[in-house]
Amino acid sequence: MIPVAEFKQFTEQQPAFKVLKPWWDVLAEYLTVAMLMIGVFGCTLQVTQDKIICLPSHEPRENFSEAPCQQLLPQGVSEHMEGLRELSGLKNNLDLQQYSFINQLCYETALHWYAKYFPYLVVIHTLIFMVCTSFWFKFPGTSSKIEHFISILGKCFDSPWTTRALSQVSGENQKGAAASRATAITVAAAGTGSGKAGEGEKEKVLAEPEKVVTEPPAVTLLDKKEGEQAKALFEKVKKFRVHVEEGDILYTMYIRQTVLKVCKFLAILVYNLVYVEKISFLVACKVGTSEVTGYASFCCNHTKAHLFSKLAFCYISFVCVYGITCLYTLYWLFHRPLKEYSFRSVREETGMNDIPDVRNDFAFMLHLIDEYDSLYSKRFAVFLSEVSESRLKQLNLNHEWTPEKLRQKLQRNSRGRLELALCMLPGLPDTIFELSEVEALRLEAICDIAFPPGLSQLTNLQELSLLHSPARVPFSSQIFLRDRLKVIRVKCEELREVPLWVFGLRALEELHLEGLFPPELARAASLESLRELKQLKVLSLRSNAGKVPASVTDVAGHLQRLSLHNDGARLLALNSLKKLAVLRELELVACGLERIPHAIFSLGALQELDLKDNHLRSIEEILSFQHCRKLVTLRLWHNQIAYVPEHVRKLRGLEQLYLSHNKLETLPSQLGLCSSLRLLDVSHNGLHSLPPEVGLLQNLQHLALSYNALEALPDELFFCRKLRTLLLGYNHLGYLSPHVAALTALSRLELKGNRLEVLPEELGNCTGLKKAGLVVEDTLYQGLPTEVRAKMEEE
Repeated sequence: MIPVAEFKQFTEQQPAFKVLKPWWDVLAEYLTVAMLMIGVFGCTLQVTQDKIICLPSHEPRENFSEAPCQQLLPQGVSEHMEGLRELSGLKNNLDLQQYSFINQLCYETALHWYAKYFPYLVVIHTLIFMVCTSFWFKFPGTSSKIEHFISILGKCFDSPWTTRALSQVSGENQKGAAASRATAITVAAAGTGSGKAGEGEKEKVLAEPEKVVTEPPAVTLLDKKEGEQAKALFEKVKKFRVHVEEGDILYTMYIRQTVLKVCKFLAILVYNLVYVEKISFLVACKVGTSEVTGYASFCCNHTKAHLFSKLAFCYISFVCVYGITCLYTLYWLFHRPLKEYSFRSVREETGMNDIPDVRNDFAFMLHLIDEYDSLYSKRFAVFLSEVSESRLKQLNLNHEWTPEKLRQKLQRNSRGRLELALCMLPGLPDTIFELSEVEALRLEAICDIAFPPGLSQLTNLQELSLLHSPARVPFSSQIFLRDRLKVIRVKCEELREVPLWVFGLRALEELHLEGLFPPELARAASLESLRELKQLKVLSLRSNAGKVPASVTDVAGHLQRLSLHNDGARLLALNSLKKLAVLRELELVACGLERIPHAIFSLGALQELDLKDNHLRSIEEILSFQHCRKLVTLRLWHNQIAYVPEHVRKLRGLEQLYLSHNKLETLPSQLGLCSSLRLLDVSHNGLHSLPPEVGLLQNLQHLALSYNALEALPDELFFCRKLRTLLLGYNHLGYLSPHVAALTALSRLELKGNRLEVLPEELGNCTGLKKAGLVVEDTLYQGLPTEVRAKMEEE
């Protein structure tokens, strides 16, 4: 016996693969099992029983027929038996070995090949059918995709997030449809109800919709681990979709194996119908063995002919049914657009309108899934929805960023406001809005922020920073921010990405924008209108504008500080600056300026001017600053200025002058006439000496001379008795005058990087100078007298 279990390996598949086997494949599988059993049964009979039994024919040679057994076929059994009785006394003179020899010889020569090999053919055909049915489950190019899909599908089906998402959506849809259903049921009940019985039925029907409203669907709660698993599933589904939608190898392989089964079915059906009649009970056998046995013709009995003929007709019947299923499969494959799959019904049922339609192999597998159970595709669609993914991210964020954890990140910013800074998060946690004490919110590199209505809980919010964090604000939240927000900072790739709602914040006092103008708008430098910002006092713009934005004039009447950082792009057409009548601070940083713009000299209220990182070579126009009578701070640092004109003396009200990182080699003596100067920074230049007139700066408190080429200091410098900070590091000084003792207010002295060999012990008279404020080499410090060092190290 050949056990059927031996053939199990041909049909063995993972149980999970059943979801990709429609009803016709299941039916075909059972049919192949039945056909396999027929073949195995026939093969077993071939082994366990005699195959053929032959008897010699006694026809004379001259009357010998080509078919010595044909005369027995039309006769009945009784006539046959009478013929045998007539020959009862005839001796054949054959022994048992001769009969066995004739039986084997006639089996090989006289019996038709179909009658001999029928059961083996059945087994071979059935195995081919089995291989064709499951080949795409075994082929490396398709099995890997199928296994991956089945794995993801099972996890999506069993994920708690799927149940939660569908429950939330069904709850929302249920509440929305409850009222309409109640109305329809009321009308129907009122029309059909009559009498007391009708009123009773009406009351019963009217009570039903109330249950729908008052019984919300059960929503499971997700812990952190389940949320992370669902998040990983979203990523797997995205990557799998991109990978599978690129080709149609699964669809093509399924068509090919189905076509092969149809061709095989037709071939089997044709030749079986032709040769099935060759299985006969009586077989005539003519062999050349007369010299051995004395007979040349024999009449043989095929012992299994009746059973094989019945098995053959049964097998043909199964093959016909199998072929019909294959033909139906071909009709299904070519009649329907299986390379496209629409989730329209799922979108209508769940309300997730962003579920995308899919194509190619992804679509084909979903069509097969629907033949098994459409619930799989419905639950799988949850992980194709970006809305569902955003809800999950929000839930995970809320689990990770608890209110207690957020409170630990609260700090005071430079303006003294209590600030919460969040960077590089996948979204905005809802728990933020439980911190009502937050005054400043800084969000950096957070994609696709959507402020919920809960934003109104931040009653103390005054400052908002959106750094590469595009934000959407609903209308209700815009109203909240409009009258409350004082400072906003927006940083983006292009200024066209600045949210429009920013320009409607009526209470805004400071607006800081950073981003490039797109090429088509770089010259125009247009922005959204600022005219609604009636309270705006500070405007900062960092971009590549070709000119001052025209919308600046909308707030020119009350703008007090304007900062333009142009990232090296040349800024032209500055005449519009004249309209800024009340401007107090102006920054034109990296604007490619080669001269000081004349429009600045018309700003009568200007107090601070910063022209950092431009291309200024000459500042002859500095004389015109005498018209800016309120100017107290002038920053001309990080330029290419080679000299300072003598008429700098006209700037009598100037208190701070920054000239560091230029190419100065000398300073004019007239600089000493700037009697109000409190800070002078000429570090990082090429100064070889200082004019003695620097001693006239009696109000000077901060003097920076670091990174120059000074070899000596004028003694007049130590007449500046109010000097608190003196930075002389990295020069060529070889001697420090003992007159330094006159600087009793000195609290910081930098001498490191010079050629000093010893420090004057008069440093001990600088009562405000302590060890922490003296920046010098350790050897020089240790060379000071012990009492001086002790005095400096006192608390």
